[in-house]
Amino acid sequence: MKSQIVILFALVILGACNSPKKSGITQQPTLADYQVGEKWVWKYKGVTTEGEVRSDGKDTREIVNANGVLSMTIGNDTIPVTEIVKQDESETPKYKWPLEVGKKWKYENNWTSQDGTTGNQSQEAEILSYKEETVEAGTFMAYTIKYTGKTTNSRGYNADEEEVWLYSPEVKNFIKLTQAQGDFFYEEELIEYSKPE
Repeated sequence: MKSQIVILFALVILGACNSPKKSGITQQPTLADYQVGEKWVWKYKGVTTEGEVRSDGKDTREIVNANGVLSMTIGNDTIPVTEIVKQDESETPKYKWPLEVGKKWKYENNWTSQDGTTGNQSQEAEILSYKEETVEAGTFMAYTIKYTGKTTNSRGYNADEEEVWLYSPEVKNFIKLTQAQGDFFYEEELIEYSKPE
């Protein structure tokens, strides 16, 4: 009987560690939080104010064993999960861990596209809430993170931008993204999330 109580207590503690709390602080996921067979599918669509569809499709990511290394497939790429969970040393990161309602920071991203165009995103970020959010994949506790700023590029593009990300600790990813950038509106939503039992 005593060993059953100890086992039950251990399971309760482990469950508490692995399940997001209704409120509080969320740490960055670690390698141990991912398992082979875990899968995410998002649908996305980008439309101009004139009604021109510039992107429309699905994005699938899955955790696989790639030659003994726990990895995530993203399109045609396979990236070790150790790279995904690596601490971001940037002073201006996309997510400033740990996540907590009311937290504010600056996000900056410099990039180069396949055609050689360079660009910059500079945004102010704030975590507005942590509550149940429903998307096509289901209902999850999620942080609402709002980013407001500008995107510019070397071709003279300069647009105000507002993004809202719903990040769910349970799925270790965003479940919805809405973005307004100049005359372009983009939305991405999680439509499927599964992991082995």
